[in-house]
Parts: sequence; structure tokens; C-alpha cells
Amino acid sequence: MRPSRGGVFASLPFGSLTPASRFTPPPLRLCDVTQFYSPVSGGVKRYLTEKRDYLARHTADEHVLLVPGPRHAARTEGRCTQIEIASPRVSFSSHYRFVWNVRRVETLIREAKPDLIEAGEPYQLAWACLRAGRALGVPVVGFYHSHFPESYFRTFRRFGGRPAGALVDGLSRRYIRRLYNRFDLTLVASPKLERVLQGYGVGNTRLVPLGVETDVFEPSARDPLLRRRLGVQERQALLLFVGRLSREKRMDLLLEAFSIIRRYAGDRFALLVVGEGAERARVEEARGANPDLHWLPYEGDARKLASIYASADLLVHPSPCETFGLVALEAQACGIPALAFRGSGMDDLIFGGPEFLAPEMTAESLARAVLRVAQGDLREIGAHAREAVIRRYPWKTVFKALFEIYAGCVKR
Repeated sequence: MRPSRGGVFASLPFGSLTPASRFTPPPLRLCDVTQFYSPVSGGVKRYLTEKRDYLARHTADEHVLLVPGPRHAARTEGRCTQIEIASPRVSFSSHYRFVWNVRRVETLIREAKPDLIEAGEPYQLAWACLRAGRALGVPVVGFYHSHFPESYFRTFRRFGGRPAGALVDGLSRRYIRRLYNRFDLTLVASPKLERVLQGYGVGNTRLVPLGVETDVFEPSARDPLLRRRLGVQERQALLLFVGRLSREKRMDLLLEAFSIIRRYAGDRFALLVVGEGAERARVEEARGANPDLHWLPYEGDARKLASIYASADLLVHPSPCETFGLVALEAQACGIPALAFRGSGMDDLIFGGPEFLAPEMTAESLARAVLRVAQGDLREIGAHAREAVIRRYPWKTVFKALFEIYAGCVKR
């Protein structure tokens, strides 16, 4: 029998073992910890939300989620508990928060007494997870959600030149190797990123592709009134971007590419940007000069988001480096093709064909790719893309494999 819990967990209604459980494996108690979580965050939050939904519907397991918030708070629904740690915003324009009180996080993990801990970030909380896991004698896995050296390298190279960028790149590689080799396993969502980590010397990687709820994200979610409300004309092809409006997503490339597209195709295309973030001001500035550029705020409701996807004609994702590519799966599940850069980490998730991968990471290449694929039947291509998503990436299939990995870790 597990030891009793104290502190904030003393009154939380976790399940207990029954006599019958001695004949079957007891349920696992899982603990996820991350700073990549906010009211308007994207891929990591979606992964955690879907995981908790799967856990509640298909397992007898229990779940504790530790994330930053504006104040200390805890709430429990069934076998899932979410605890927020009071944390300041990273910046005035950011919705993300930085957890200063690492000791409190470590204490909360130890009070929860999980069977397995998953660290969903590479910073100070990852080390807290490792220390708590060592104290409890339980396995700790890391999920490599964000390839942070990419953005650091670009920033330092822009301001400090090539030598500064190379120095930061080398330091980042050593840090990643030192941190992630301490985990029992390092989970990674894309084959490309797994190869990158292995090249850095991380020897414990395990590929866990992400998924999509194909019964929610589907073509029937299309809403013709949405286009009308935005002012998109019937004859226009609606390009779509969904995601965090941050520098690493390269909104500058997308907006420049749209300007090039308009130069060659006039007003035959419209662009809808959906999301929040520091680059919102850049988008607003471009909107002021372009009546065919539209914006909607972050949408956390999956069904409403599916309606946005299904009402567009082509998803365009300008990020040069993605760890998830979740938006590409969601868009294609809704029956619209997705277009990205070749080598961005989304190559294996683009099912429209090689022409839906822009060969060079430039605005010109992105614009040329959009103009080229728009000559085809995007609706038919999107239907084939949906079939590929249904075959390979339903969340239920993804999490069944992931929970088998968890069970294998706990048995070691």
C-alpha cells in the first residue's frame, strides 16, 4: 500500500486499492510538471489536456499536473488534480509564467508520491523533477517539447555574430546532453528531433508522435458564416496560421510571403492568423495595410478551433523548427492540406505531397509553394490527408502506446 500523503494532498480524493486489485496491476499515479502552460498556450497544453481525458476515460490511473499560475490554487476533477504555483509573468506581453518557487514544486511532487514523473520543460523544474524522483525512488521521464537552442542560436547570432551564436549553440548542446541523459527516458514527438537529440549525445530517446481527436477535428466542422463574418470573399482562397505569435514561429516570414503572394495573385488570397503572443503587434500593423489579412484570438475550445480549420483552404506554417506539428495534424484531420518548410520537423506530418514542403526557409520559397499548390484541388488533397491522419494519429492510439511505455518504466 502506498504511504499516506500530507500537505495539500491530504484532502484530495485520490482512489485507493481494493482487495480485488491484488490480482491485477494497481493503477498508476502520474505527475506532469511544466512551465509551458498558460490560458492561451498551444501544443503542450493540448497534449496534457488530451492525456488527462484519455486517462479519465480509458484507465484507472490518477494524475497530478503542476503548472504556473497567477496564485496558488488546486482543484480536483475525478482522478485528476491540477495545482497552480503562484508565478510572475515572463514579460508584460507574455502569457507564460516563470516558477521561482522551485522548492515548493519539489515538495508538492514528493507529497503526491507519484509512481512516475514527467518533466515537460528543460529548465529549473526539470531538475526539481529529477531530485524529487530520486528522493521517492520513482522513474522520471522528460518530454522534449521545445527545441530551445534553435531560437537562442538565432538570437545570439543576430546580435553577437556567428561566434556568439556558435558558442551558445555549443553550450546548449552540452546542457541538453547533461540534463536529458539523467532521465529514465526522453520522449520526443518527431523523428527529426529524435535524430537531433541523438546527435547531441542523448542516448535514451523514445519516439512518441502526437495525435488528434478525429471525431472533433473533421471536415463537417466547416462554417461558411465564419468566412462571411471575417469578410472573406467566396472567390478567395483562405490561408490559415494557427499558433503562438512568437518570434520563433517566424511570423515575419509568413507576412512577407503573403505580401509576395498578393503581388503576384492580387486579392485571390486572404490570410487568417489565429493566436496570441508578442508578435501580435506585427500582425496588427500588417492588418492596417492589408484588408485581406484577418486575425482571431487564441481559441481553446477544440470544436470552435476545428470550425476555424475546416473553414479555411490551406494551413501555412512558417516555423523553421517544430517539435510537435500538432496544428498540421488538426488541420488535415479537418480536410484542409498543410504546407510547411522542408526540414522544419513537420516533414513526416505533411500528407499533401512533396510540393507542400517549401524547399528553402525564405518568404519567397513559402510564397512560391503556396501559389503552386493552390493550382490543385485543395479539397480533394485535404480529403486524402485526413485519411492519412485517421490511419496513424488518433489520440487513443498514441496514448495507448505512451501508457505502455509508462508501465514499462515503473516495472524496472
